Amino acid sequence: MTQVQTVLGPVEVSALGPTLMHEHIFILTADVQQNYPEEWGDEDQRIADAVSQLRALAAAGIKTIVDVTVIGQGRYVPRIQRVAEQVPELNIVVATGCYTFDEVPLFFSRRTPQVEASLGRAERDIMADFFVRDIEEGIGRTGVQAGMLKCAVDEKGLTGGVDRVLRAVAQAHTRTGAPITIHTHAASQHGPAILDVLAQEGADLSRVVLGHSGDVTQPDYLQSMADAGLTLGMDRFGIDHFASFTERADLVIKLCQRGLADHLVLSHDYSCYLDWFPPGSLDDLHDWHYLHVSHDVIPYLRAHGVTPDQIDAMLVRTPARILGG
Repeated sequence: MTQVQTVLGPVEVSALGPTLMHEHIFILTADVQQNYPEEWGDEDQRIADAVSQLRALAAAGIKTIVDVTVIGQGRYVPRIQRVAEQVPELNIVVATGCYTFDEVPLFFSRRTPQVEASLGRAERDIMADFFVRDIEEGIGRTGVQAGMLKCAVDEKGLTGGVDRVLRAVAQAHTRTGAPITIHTHAASQHGPAILDVLAQEGADLSRVVLGHSGDVTQPDYLQSMADAGLTLGMDRFGIDHFASFTERADLVIKLCQRGLADHLVLSHDYSCYLDWFPPGSLDDLHDWHYLHVSHDVIPYLRAHGVTPDQIDAMLVRTPARILGG
């Protein structure tokens, strides 16, 4: 049977259970935190807070989360290992990739395939090689293998840097079989351009999640993306700045009524710690936490005609198909 890599080692795909496909544990700016540690505070307290929240999530019936934190978001797997060891009842799948809305990090900007070739090495993108290593060998010295690839195509669309990262992610996907999730700016409808790149790189569209699709309320664009083979990430429940709870939930209902439950996954895009905003500036997001889908979203969907089979598709079957192949 197919196995999926988690922080604590491989698990059978049948053991994934109800899964949230787009979450974070910590998002931070690593070099700022290293130089101004008072922003982060006490490491043990941060770990304890994450453990407490994730234990509550597991108690609510969620068995697996995908932590899609990658380069550009402060990924530090040893810290995630400390958390996972204290919450063994929850599978944590980690990701590899690069998060940028515009240019690639300077580390990669001067290490292009053309430069590699000029130095007598194979003309290939070392960014893709890094991602493959994370998947096949493990991240850093942790031995933890990534189970998901991640990139971003935001409002600016496929800039030169974003196009390069998307292609590197797609190449790593075709080399390893690891699935892909893509942060998108749904209102800009960059899906067709993303599809073109994925097709050029030979990606399996059935293993690709178009993230943050629930930030819009018009279903026709989303149906066209699902019809092309992509899975739609209804994965920002609790973030009311883009769409309200009822708008997000009613969109899921409409898409289920169109027969697309097998093309939907649910999540929050939540993080126990996020340093991208000033302290207190997100306090108005009262429902942005790991339990919102379990406690509020699922009951609302059931009360409005979404069937148990459709909920099982969004929480269990489709995540297992994407992660396990």
